[in-house]
Amino acid sequence: MYNSLTGKITEKSISRLCLMIGGIEWDIQASLYTLDQCHLGEEKKIYTYLQHKEDGMTLFGFATKDERILFLDLIKVNGVGAKAAQKILSGIKPSDFIRCLDEEDINRLEKVPGLGKKTAQKIILALKGKLKLEDDEIKESSSDSVDKEILDSLVAMGFDKKKAKIALTEVTSTSEKLDEGEILRQVIIKLTI
Repeated sequence: MYNSLTGKITEKSISRLCLMIGGIEWDIQASLYTLDQCHLGEEKKIYTYLQHKEDGMTLFGFATKDERILFLDLIKVNGVGAKAAQKILSGIKPSDFIRCLDEEDINRLEKVPGLGKKTAQKIILALKGKLKLEDDEIKESSSDSVDKEILDSLVAMGFDKKKAKIALTEVTSTSEKLDEGEILRQVIIKLTI
């Protein structure tokens, strides 16, 4: 129905913001992640999701498309409603959430407000490997894209993704200014020892 709304931020609270568009002020439910990226008086584009239930309608807003993608996937998980999904996204950044899913980090997910161990396990089971994010904000820097290329190469060679990621992190954090070929070589050595 509505993909996004662009207007002036007129009000913010713990879980909502108000957006003024052409004389109409929209009341939008938002996570802390989105609220942190919105400043009073600024013109902002907010991606939206309209929840329509028998007892009313609620408009949810997101600073990025990726946050909305995560929200929509979370509400598909049995036992996770819209309010719970919003609370989860208030406790963890979308990029960190994806990392937790990829690494099956239940301990980190359990620390997110609104998530218990069983729900964290359900989310990992339902969403691991299925989420594809779009925004450049989460793709981050060019060094991250080089790391992703190296990781993809290692996986294509048959190495376990989780172990390859750990080895890659170790090599890139302990060695400075290595070229791509040398990083790949050192990671392969770590993985084969």
